[in-house]
Amino acid sequence: MRKTQIITYSFLLIAALVLGCSKSEPTAVAEPYAAIKAAFGSNIDLTSLNNYSKQSIPAYILKDNGTGNPITDAKATLGRVLFYDKQLSIDNSISCGSCHKQAFAFGDTARASSGVVTGKTARHSMRLVNTRFSDEPKFFWDERAASLEIQTTKPIQDHAEMGFSGLEGRPNIATLLTKLAGIGYYKELFQSVYGDQQVSEPRLQECLAQFIRSIQSFDSKFDAGRTLVNNDRAAFPNFTARENAGKDLYLSNPVFDANSNRISGGLGCNQCHKAPEFDIDPNSRNNGIIGTIAGTGIDLSVTRSPSLRDLMNLAGVENGPFMHTGNLVGIQTVIGHYGNINQAPGNNTLDRKLSPNGAGQHLILTAQEVNDLIAFLKTLSGNSIYADKKWSNPFL
Repeated sequence: MRKTQIITYSFLLIAALVLGCSKSEPTAVAEPYAAIKAAFGSNIDLTSLNNYSKQSIPAYILKDNGTGNPITDAKATLGRVLFYDKQLSIDNSISCGSCHKQAFAFGDTARASSGVVTGKTARHSMRLVNTRFSDEPKFFWDERAASLEIQTTKPIQDHAEMGFSGLEGRPNIATLLTKLAGIGYYKELFQSVYGDQQVSEPRLQECLAQFIRSIQSFDSKFDAGRTLVNNDRAAFPNFTARENAGKDLYLSNPVFDANSNRISGGLGCNQCHKAPEFDIDPNSRNNGIIGTIAGTGIDLSVTRSPSLRDLMNLAGVENGPFMHTGNLVGIQTVIGHYGNINQAPGNNTLDRKLSPNGAGQHLILTAQEVNDLIAFLKTLSGNSIYADKKWSNPFL
């Protein structure tokens, strides 16, 4: 072999070896949202978000306390995860969804809900259905939170409920924010929603409030009938005679004689729980229930209530006991309370609508009227609030 050929072959061999050694192995591409997929499987899909922002709302529903924090699919999705995440409690045992259960219109069947360690909620857990559709912007039974946004992180910081109180050696909410910032699926969620991974209390409040306001119920028999007429007082074609009679009793005000006995008219329910949202009048005061869950003392500050929608499910099973004390079991018991209000000593905040002559009202109710009113209240229950997966626990 010629010398020049040997040199050429040697050069090619060296070049091949050099190129082979310098060739890089293919770089592994990280799976997008791997932590989210590991935690939630198909329950959370950031490439195909559930519809929270463009849900159908009937034209006759006009109240909205969430205009300052409009719902987006992305933030409501993050709010859903926060709502059901037990890591928001000091011992990883309690979430918002532990006390506000989808199966009970986001309320609880217990008088007092369980908190961390041996803690209990100070008041009965309020149903969250249709929280958005109210003239009343304040939250909690005693309205101590000026907005839903402020309310959302108060249970987290409650010593008995979720525990990040900063009291008696317990960590405060700053510790929780650091804890969440270290969790893989929150890194991915906050990055996707906000463009960075910062976890802050205002962001928690914004997203939790959006998810809660997205929980709506407008697929009831009442709504089906309301779309067929021009106003709430018209007879609904899809109602039975008893349901229409109960609706008339609900919407009409009572007329009292000198002894505060109803002699004509209706029951006046609509004065405080206005149709068609059935939310609480912001000017409402104490309703005559002044006890506490513990059974002692008085609670004169209570003025808020949830919407009367979905008091029970479509099977007629009530979504827990009623009032902030949870001491009234059964719709009939509630009607009995409003039919015969005894103004307790020291209760100087009884709503004037319930004390027409300066004392608690005493309605003369027949069994027929009670049954008609209950028949109407049952028409306020829908189905989707219990069945729609977008409001369900994504950790399951």
